[in-house]
Amino acid sequence: MIALVQRVREARVEVDGATVGAIGRGLLALVCAEVGDGEAQAERLVDKLLKLRVFADERGLMNRSLQDLGGGAVGGLLLVSQFTLAADTRGGNRPSFTRAAPAALGERLYECVLSRARERHPVVAAGVFGADMQVHLVNDGPVTIPITIPNDTAAA
Repeated sequence: MIALVQRVREARVEVDGATVGAIGRGLLALVCAEVGDGEAQAERLVDKLLKLRVFADERGLMNRSLQDLGGGAVGGLLLVSQFTLAADTRGGNRPSFTRAAPAALGERLYECVLSRARERHPVVAAGVFGADMQVHLVNDGPVTIPITIPNDTAAA
């Protein structure tokens, strides 16, 4: 699985002009399932998102995670599906998306990430899988971190 994580002061996602998910301070994670991914990768991604130490401690160092912040007005997680993270541009100017999981698998794994995150964290919002979404955010820092959770077929 692939995620592009942005530390945000606030973020929201809209579908057809309506806000479907929003958070205050926290993390916005764009999430993509790849061919060969399964629930094990989804679990590891959630673990990484909740424990990623990108928030400042009392000394100003990035030593705190979402779990350290807690929920409420601070520590929200906004998950948005984005298959284009699997883009391969090595063959020219038109990206290939053959590494992205088929839609049915991608949706199942996105829902798995969402479900597991909601089981473990009090403030989790989401986009709508497969929808045309507009994502609004105020990047804090900016801090933007790519995460790759490898699967068995990626190593083959």
